[in-house]
Amino acid sequence: MPLPEGVTVIDLRPPELRFAQPLEKLTALPVLAVSLQQIEDGAHGLTPQTGPLLVICERGVRSGLAAKYLRADGLEAVAYPGGVPALLREVGSG
Repeated sequence: MPLPEGVTVIDLRPPELRFAQPLEKLTALPVLAVSLQQIEDGAHGLTPQTGPLLVICERGVRSGLAAKYLRADGLEAVAYPGGVPALLREVGSG
């Protein structure tokens, strides 16, 4: 799935994975690091002004749950299917 224009990418991965493979090197879109725990607790600090959200995790499992919580908070959010491996395939094929 190509990354849509105008979204903010929410990186759910733990710090060690974010540092090992920063999503900022794969896209010019804004990337924010937010944990699933912060989202579950409603302590994510995201607002509708952040824009539509594209949530990505390491394998594509937790991002669906996070997007569901964010939508429940009134935000426009979708999960990136397949996680970082799928994004790497997409970027590599472009």
